[in-house]
Amino acid sequence: MKRVTGIGGIFFKSRDPKALGAWYKRHLGIDVQAWGGAAFRWNGPDNPDGVGTTAWNPFPEDTGYFAPSTASFMINYRVDDLHALLAALRAEGVQVEDRVEESEYGTFGWAVDPDGNKFELWQPPAGN
Repeated sequence: MKRVTGIGGIFFKSRDPKALGAWYKRHLGIDVQAWGGAAFRWNGPDNPDGVGTTAWNPFPEDTGYFAPSTASFMINYRVDDLHALLAALRAEGVQVEDRVEESEYGTFGWAVDPDGNKFELWQPPAGN
C-alpha cells in the first residue's frame, strides 16, 4: 500500500495570522488569499498536469485545531487511500483519532507521532 504521496499543507500558529500573511505576501511574494492562506500548485512525473496543491496557512495562536498537540505547527500529508492507511496505523499501534471528516475538499483523518505532534492525513477528491 502506498502511504504518504506528498505534503498537502503546512499549518502554523501566529499571534496575528492576517498581519503575518501580509508580511509573507510583501516580503516573499506568497500569494496569500482572502481566506488567509495560499495554495502552491505542483506537478511531477506522477502528476504532469499539476492538479495538486500544497496549502500554506497561518492559524490563530489560540486555535484548538492542533490539539492534543501543543506544537505550534501541523503538517498535512497527502495520501491515496485514507481509510486503509488509518487502519494500518491503528494496527501498528499509532495514536489515531476516531473521527474522519469528508467534504468537497476531500477526506481527512488525524494521528499523533511519538513526539506528540498531531498530523493530518488528506485524501484529495477524485481528479485532484
